[in-house]
Amino acid sequence: MSLSEHDPASPWHPGEVAIQKHVGVAERMGELGPRVIRDRMIDQHRDFYRRLPFVVLGAVDPAGEVWATLRTGPPGFLDAPDPFHLHVRGTADSRDPAEAGLIDGAAIGLLGIDLATRRRNRLNGIVGRRDKDGFEIRVQQSFGNCPQYIQVRDVQVRDIRVREASHSMGDRAEAAPALAHRLDDGDRALIAGADTFFVASYVEGDDGERQVDVSHRGGPKAFVRIGEDGVLTVPDYSGNRFFNTLGNMRANPRAGLAVIDFSTGDLLQMTGHAEVLLDAPEIATFPGAERLWRFTPRALIRRAGALLASPPRPMR
Repeated sequence: MSLSEHDPASPWHPGEVAIQKHVGVAERMGELGPRVIRDRMIDQHRDFYRRLPFVVLGAVDPAGEVWATLRTGPPGFLDAPDPFHLHVRGTADSRDPAEAGLIDGAAIGLLGIDLATRRRNRLNGIVGRRDKDGFEIRVQQSFGNCPQYIQVRDVQVRDIRVREASHSMGDRAEAAPALAHRLDDGDRALIAGADTFFVASYVEGDDGERQVDVSHRGGPKAFVRIGEDGVLTVPDYSGNRFFNTLGNMRANPRAGLAVIDFSTGDLLQMTGHAEVLLDAPEIATFPGAERLWRFTPRALIRRAGALLASPPRPMR
C-alpha cells in the first residue's frame, strides 16, 4: 500500500487525514497540502540551510526504533546544489544511536531551525551517497513551518575542528554512554526545565515504503509533565493543522525525542512508545492545549557535547 493510496495527489497519509477529519479541517488541508508541500526545495530554503550551524535529523534503526538527533558544523556544512538534493557534511559519531539508521536508501526526516530568528523548514527524503564526509538526501517532501512556540536563543556551534579535537576517538570510546531504560534525576531535571525539544516519528506502508518526520515542540518551561512512572505528557497547541507528528503516531505508536541542554551542549535522546489523546479530561489541565500525547521511554542515552552552544537570550 502506498502511504497516499487514498489520494495519489495528496501529500497526506491516512494517519494525518484521520486527525484532520477529527478537528474538521480535512477538506481545507486536502486543498492546501499539494500547494505547500513540494517535491523540491525552493531557493529560499536552499539558502536557509546553508546558513545553519546545526540541523535536526530523524532516523529509524534496524530494530524499528526511531531517534531524533543533531548534526553540527560551521555554516555551509549543509549545501543544496540543486532543488532535489541536500548534502549533510560531517563525520559520524559512533555514540549516536541514530547513526544505525543513516544508511544508503534509508528514509530520513530533517528539520532546519534558526532559533535566533525563529525560522524553520522541514524536509523528508532518502539517504544516498553515504561516505566518510557525510551523506546526501534526495528530497521527497519539502515545506516551511510557522515560528509559533519557538523560544528565541542564539546558538553558536564552534568550529567543527575544535569539537572533533576535544572528542578524540579514544575519548569517545572511553566516554561512550550505555543505553539506559529509565530516566535518572538529571534527565528529569533537564526535561522539567526545557522549553524546547524535538520529536521524530514515522509511518510505513504494507509495501515497506517508509516516511520519517522530525519536528520542533516548544512552550514555557515545564510545559512537558513527567509522571512518577517516567511517562511524559506533552501538550499539543494550535498549529498549522498538518498533524504530521500526531498523524504518524496514530498510525505507528513509535517516537524519538531529543532534548538539548543549551548550557552544556549535552543531548538527551529517547526512543519509545507514543499515544495520542484527542479527547481527554486531562487536556483542560494544560493551558492552551488542544490535545495531548504521551511518551513512554524504552531506551535513552545522554551524549555529552553533542551541541556546543551559547546560553539563551530572553524572548523578544
